Amino acid sequence: MKMHDIKHGLGSLKDTVTEGFHRLRESAGGALTRFRAGESANLPARGDIDDAGFLPSQSWAMLGGDVFEDDRRLVVRLEVPGMDKKNFDVEVIGDTLHVRGEKRFERESTEGRWRTLQCAYGSFQRRVSLPVPVKSDQARAIYRDGVLKIELPKAAEAKPRNVTIHVG
Repeated sequence: MKMHDIKHGLGSLKDTVTEGFHRLRESAGGALTRFRAGESANLPARGDIDDAGFLPSQSWAMLGGDVFEDDRRLVVRLEVPGMDKKNFDVEVIGDTLHVRGEKRFERESTEGRWRTLQCAYGSFQRRVSLPVPVKSDQARAIYRDGVLKIELPKAAEAKPRNVTIHVG
């Protein structure tokens, strides 16, 4: 193998990795969400966790989402497992959907140690840009099987306003 071939192969590898990273950042960059663990997150004490990589102040998770549009509505679906519907705050501010919540740690009922703690706990906020004006006062939100689904009727013309949406 010649030095030219090696350089060409390394250049192709670098281009492929760079392209993959850019695509990941474009498609899922908004899904990366920071969780801030406060006292109400109910996390175990640091001494009860063997996971050396666990840092409660540095918890991040991917909250994957989809935005669907048809002729009359936008539907936003966010994967937010392990929560209760009463722990969400959903509102439209201008042309952005804001979803805030808090995921609390659930303790086991027996004595023992946590070997690995990889899930994110604490308060979070996820923002989703809305591509068209919506009637935010007619929006509906449902949380089922770890998925928060928000239906937003389209508006022919809309003026920016802030509306809190009840999660049912």
